Amino acid sequence: MSGKKVAWFTQLAKQIASFTGKPVTFSVALGLVLVWAISGPMFDFSDTWQLVINTSTTIITFLMVFLIQNTQNRDTEALQIKLDELIYSLEESNNALLDLEELDEEQLDKIRQRYVRLAKKTRAEADEEAEAPQPE
Repeated sequence: MSGKKVAWFTQLAKQIASFTGKPVTFSVALGLVLVWAISGPMFDFSDTWQLVINTSTTIITFLMVFLIQNTQNRDTEALQIKLDELIYSLEESNNALLDLEELDEEQLDKIRQRYVRLAKKTRAEADEEAEAPQPE
C-alpha cells in the first residue's frame, strides 16, 4: 500500500473517530434509534422494520471496529515512542526496557516480577524511614 493511501486512511480514521466521539453524534444516534422505536407501530413491528435497525447497526459496528483499531494502534505506537524517549533520556534508566512490547508473556512476567520486588523493597525502606525517630 502506498504512503498516500495510508495517509488518506489515517486522516479519514482520525476525522471519523473525532466526529463519532462527540456528544452530538451520540445524541443523533440515540435520536435515530428513538425514531425507529416510535415508528414500530406504524410498520406493525414488521420483519422489515426490525431488519432496518439490525442491518444498519451491524454495518456501522463492523466498520467502526476497524476505525477504532486503527486509531488505537496509532495512539499506542505514538505513546510507546514517547515512553521510549523518556526512558532513553533518563541517565539512570534501564535502556533494555525500550522494546518491552516486543517480548513474549514469559519474558514480560520475569521483568515485572523484578520491578514488583524492587517496589516492595523500596516501600519497606520508606516505611522504616517513616518509623525511625526523627532528630529534633
